[in-house]
Amino acid sequence: MKTIGRYNALAMDERDEHQVPEDIEIETESVPEEDISIEDAEAMSNDKLKDLRTKLKQCEAEKSDHLEELQRAKADFLNARKRLDEERVADRTRNKIAHVEELLPLCDSFTMAMGDTAAWEEAPEKWRKGVEGIHAQLHNLLQQYGVKEVAPTGEQFDPQHHEAMGSEAVEDSKLVDTVVKVIQPGYTMIVDGTERQIRPARVIVGVSA
Repeated sequence: MKTIGRYNALAMDERDEHQVPEDIEIETESVPEEDISIEDAEAMSNDKLKDLRTKLKQCEAEKSDHLEELQRAKADFLNARKRLDEERVADRTRNKIAHVEELLPLCDSFTMAMGDTAAWEEAPEKWRKGVEGIHAQLHNLLQQYGVKEVAPTGEQFDPQHHEAMGSEAVEDSKLVDTVVKVIQPGYTMIVDGTERQIRPARVIVGVSA
């Protein structure tokens, strides 16, 4: 709706101070008021608030789902890293044991060569000292790996730690089922703080005569 108002304005020329009336038309626009009741306004506000609450719940649910997925992913990552670390430790342990097992035949050769006392004393002294020096180096290397030689002479025969290669009749009843001779010494090794057998001793077991 538009209304036209008229009013007389006096324009005065500052030079001649004459009054010149002018008719000026001004258009004004009136904005019609909407017919909205308080109840309707409250209803609209409640609807908007309800929509916001619904969206908030959806966002919270999505946030919870994403958080659970993140926690599962983190747990999977930690478990995978733990398994990888354990596998690396196990690989190093297996490699160390395998390396020691490769050295054991060399130990057996030294034992056989130095075990024959008569033949060993007949060998040149310089040669013996050289061999003894090499044997000492090998012994020190095995000690660094936590390896210990096991020669269970006189001990009770234990099939879990001894390998019976034969039997020998004994007069003393106390020697029955004991180790009366060691054919090949066994070896144990400290692995992760625990002594583990890496080769059983090969022995002769005493039996009743």
